[in-house]
Amino acid sequence: MGYEYNQKQTEDFNFIDISLLFRNFILLPEKPTWSMRLAEITSYLKSEIPIALQEDYDNCGLLTGDPGMEITGILICLDVTDEVFDEAVSKNCNLVVSHHPLIFSGIKSLTGRNDTERLVIRSIRENIAVFALHTNLDNHFEGVNRMLCSKLGISDAGILKPVPSKLRKLVTFCPPSHAGIVREAIFKAGAGQIGNYDFCSYSTVGEGTFRALEGADPFVGEVGKIHTENELRIETIFPAYLQNDIVAALKQAHPFEEVAYDLYPLANIHQRIGAGMIGNLPQEVDAREFLLQVKEILQLGCVRHTDLKNKKVKRIAVCGGSGSFLVNDAISCCADIYLTGDVKYHDFFIPGQRMILADIGHYESEQFTKDLIYTLLKKKFTTFALFISGTNTNPVNYL
Repeated sequence: MGYEYNQKQTEDFNFIDISLLFRNFILLPEKPTWSMRLAEITSYLKSEIPIALQEDYDNCGLLTGDPGMEITGILICLDVTDEVFDEAVSKNCNLVVSHHPLIFSGIKSLTGRNDTERLVIRSIRENIAVFALHTNLDNHFEGVNRMLCSKLGISDAGILKPVPSKLRKLVTFCPPSHAGIVREAIFKAGAGQIGNYDFCSYSTVGEGTFRALEGADPFVGEVGKIHTENELRIETIFPAYLQNDIVAALKQAHPFEEVAYDLYPLANIHQRIGAGMIGNLPQEVDAREFLLQVKEILQLGCVRHTDLKNKKVKRIAVCGGSGSFLVNDAISCCADIYLTGDVKYHDFFIPGQRMILADIGHYESEQFTKDLIYTLLKKKFTTFALFISGTNTNPVNYL
């Protein structure tokens, strides 16, 4: 614990104001032994949960704060409120990492006319940075829904609605002697993962021709002469958001001065990016008993659901937050029951007798996101001051 004391300006060193010494020793907040730049923390978060995974309407990432500022502590929450800021100040945290963004849409002025503007002003005035991990964490394979599945005992979980057009193919040409080095570099940068497999590629043997022009420094061949070289055509797949990193790794590892490569957009579904998840319980159980277990695990005030009619459930679909848009996807994937939040009255008619639909609450279905973010940060910053907010920001109450 950090402490300070004041000594009276007297000739006698032993004459110390004991009350001041005691007060400062006991009551001063603990001072951090070290700190780091905000940019270092946000760079790590963006590398683990890419901003590119967010939905078009969303606003993830650093919302307020100077990237060069020193961070003394991090408070993790679901929503940014005055109470959360109060908690951050009390814990000497000047970075708040929130699931829901403080700023969703554009702000044309800052006059404090609504809660968003007022909280942004407070964030700036009190020098508290705000970073959001929202739908990019929802769409991540190890994100919000994976955590919910784990809490509910759902195994073999996969993405309920995978995102299309998020994959690309890289084709490059390389001397066989350097093919292993090139493959290793692009795999390390994130290429070559298909489902539960990585280091995936395909190679074919062929011949490449070129002529080095004046000013070139060719790895093989001579300036001014047409050269034929035995080469391997290497093909691999990668997430589109990693393109710059993978191309940079390719150029760094490739022996040629000018690297030939092609990039193709793919219509393939990315099985590890998307909304919701679906998996299975260890064994089939009574639907009512399952919902009672869900209510207990999530500490729910209530559960709204369609008719149970003594049904059994085993295949479970989930989506933390607002997931009504996935009802038909859950039906198509043969879910016995679909758990989500913010279900409207007419949405309950959609499943009919094909599937049970249950509204478990928006906040309640995302409550473990704080633990998820804490674990993510703790993995990298093992000795840094990290706190999970104890503030309940759920605006919904139950009688």
